[in-house]
Amino acid sequence: MSLPRLTETEIQRLLSTVPHWSRKGEEISRIFEFSNFKEAIAFVNRVATMAEEANHHPDIAIRWNQVSLMLTTKSQKRLTQSDFDLASRIDKLP
Repeated sequence: MSLPRLTETEIQRLLSTVPHWSRKGEEISRIFEFSNFKEAIAFVNRVATMAEEANHHPDIAIRWNQVSLMLTTKSQKRLTQSDFDLASRIDKLP
């Protein structure tokens, strides 16, 4: 299923709604930091559950207490509304 192509203006507006995320090309990313590895993994598990429900999966990198999430719509090879929707939902995780 093809999603509507976002204009550069739309991407910039959507980026402003997820201010802790940064853009690099056709991807947005954010690094989350926790006090220890166990908390980082618990966060990853919450993200995984959310991603499965949304059928939209981030790339995830774990480094002890840091979790890096990268979002793009792989099937479209570009950013879509789905990326920003999931980023916003992730930002609301406890």
